Amino acid sequence: MRIRAGGSGDAPIVLELLDTAVAWLAREERTGQWGTEPWSTVPARVARIEGLTRDGDVWLAERDGDVVGAMVLTREPMPYVEPVDEPEVYVSLLVTDRSRPGGGAGAALLEHARAEAARVGADLLRVDCYAGDDGALVRYYERHGFTRVRPFTVGEWPGQLLQQRLGSATPPR
Repeated sequence: MRIRAGGSGDAPIVLELLDTAVAWLAREERTGQWGTEPWSTVPARVARIEGLTRDGDVWLAERDGDVVGAMVLTREPMPYVEPVDEPEVYVSLLVTDRSRPGGGAGAALLEHARAEAARVGADLLRVDCYAGDDGALVRYYERHGFTRVRPFTVGEWPGQLLQQRLGSATPPR
């Protein structure tokens, strides 16, 4: 697995990963997270991804030359999450290729997020995720060292804020 930097030009790749994830979730009858419409067909979602890939730190996981995951890190939380009074890195997006599950792309990207947080001197890594259905996504992040902070809702969408203290952050040079 190779993690490489991306950028705004990678928005189509990220949208393709999201479209694949929506299709997989729909097949699994788990439409509460993102519905059934491909992200690439909803202008507001396309604009969101274009903004995130333009303004955030984009990281892509590659296996055998193919992109199998994407992550966007920001220094501020999503608008519906209260900011904290300390340096943090926020996982604003994490998506993996659902046609190749279990390959470790998500874990590799989260490990890279921890390294990036330490590199910029942030001891706090936060993420939010869908908390509906059976809570599998919340448990995924817990398996990767995150702890629950608080639940929230955006409209009817149930979410969970999670965090991870790194304890080894060093000031940037």
